Amino acid sequence: MITVRRAEMADATAIGAVHVAAWRSAYPGILPDAYLAKLSPTRLAMHYRAAITSGSTVMVATARGQGPRIVGFTTAGAPRTPGLGDAEIETLYVLDDFRDQGAGRRMMRAAAAALMARGCRSVFVWVLRDNPSRWFYRHLGGKPAAEGETRLAGVALPQVAYSWDPIDRLLAAEATK
Repeated sequence: MITVRRAEMADATAIGAVHVAAWRSAYPGILPDAYLAKLSPTRLAMHYRAAITSGSTVMVATARGQGPRIVGFTTAGAPRTPGLGDAEIETLYVLDDFRDQGAGRRMMRAAAAALMARGCRSVFVWVLRDNPSRWFYRHLGGKPAAEGETRLAGVALPQVAYSWDPIDRLLAAEATK
């Protein structure tokens, strides 16, 4: 059974590990292999500790088995790109073995609810155009809102922003598999 809750400081190490595993699964052929190999769960855990401490919206999905295990997470906060929405979903990563089980949809909705409680009326997410999971955001009702480019590992990567305006559209979304 998968449950979604707010992240706690003790979750940061597992969040960093999920981040690395998700990038190594999703981005071969998009990002350089050497860059993916050097990703550090420990360094990323420090980043997520700071996010949790700063009050950013950080949600985790846990699965029961031999105790609860973090299998995905999402972060959200102030928009990094003005004019696309009141808030931004910055990350959403789910371990491969737990995809298509509703964890991503539930975390997105939980993040949207937390943002709405803060007064946000709209939200968006940037997705690499070549990300094999970008379809997910369309299935959640996200509308293409902008195109841009980001640089990672010295590589220029095209990206697409999907938005939900009003944010209620994300709260009501049902993703299809």
